[in-house]
Formats: sequence, C-alpha cells, structure tokens
Amino acid sequence: MSAAATAVQGAVSSSGRRPCWTGTPEIYFTKGIDNSRLVKVEDPQHSREMKQFGIALCCLFLLVMTYAWQHFTAIEYGYKIESLKTQRDGLAEMNRTLRLEEASLRDPERIDTLAKKLGMQSPQAGQVIRMDTALPEGETPVLASVAAISVVSAR
Repeated sequence: MSAAATAVQGAVSSSGRRPCWTGTPEIYFTKGIDNSRLVKVEDPQHSREMKQFGIALCCLFLLVMTYAWQHFTAIEYGYKIESLKTQRDGLAEMNRTLRLEEASLRDPERIDTLAKKLGMQSPQAGQVIRMDTALPEGETPVLASVAAISVVSAR
C-alpha cells in the first residue's frame, strides 16, 4: 500500500467512519433493444373482459347521469313552482285591489255627486231601462232600436 492509502485508512479507523467510495466504480452501458420483429398475440379472454368492463362502465355512467338529470330537473321545477306561487300571490293581491277600486267607483253616492258637478239631472220616470232584468213571457230580447236623436249645442 502506498503512504496516502495508509494515511486514509488510519484516519478512517481513528474516526470510526468508513469511506463512502471503496473499490472500482460500476459503469452502466445502455443497450438498444429491437422489438420490431415481435408479434403481439391477442388474448381473447382479456379482450372479452375489457369489453365487459367497458359496457359496465358505460351503464354506470348512464345511471349516474340519469340520476343527476332527474335531481337537477326536480330542483329546477322547485324554483319554478316557487316563482309561480309568488306570481300567483301578487296577482291575487292585485285582483283584490282592483275589486276594491271597482267597488269604490261603482258607489252610487259618488256617481251622483260627480253627475251633479257636471250639471246632470236625475233620470225621469221611464228613462231608465234595466238590461239585467228578466223579460216578461212571450217577449223576445231587443238588441238595438232605432230612435230619433236630438242634438243640443253646448253654447
């Protein structure tokens, strides 16, 4: 052994450590493998298993998508029902308001005061013909009649 190797060996034994590199290094060489002449043999058992697995996977996918479609459609219908209920409540409130307005506009006292402000007079006997009363027996309803019109100027 040489003096340097003895010194290294003495230093290693005194510190209790081994050198990390002992001996000759290993050298690896890559070798190209040519598989162009190999022929793959198809296994019919494996092919059948893969087809069955694919069909099972497709069925599972369709089942999950059908469930998801039904679930989201149900949620969408729930939102539509709630919006239609809100719309119905709004229309019911509007209907109530319009009925109250109609009742206030049909008030006979209100109509009488407006007519007097406009200079109108109460109707004379025989001028009012009720259209909603029942006809006496034997008479046919009259849709329209021709009567003379008198024009009064407002000067």
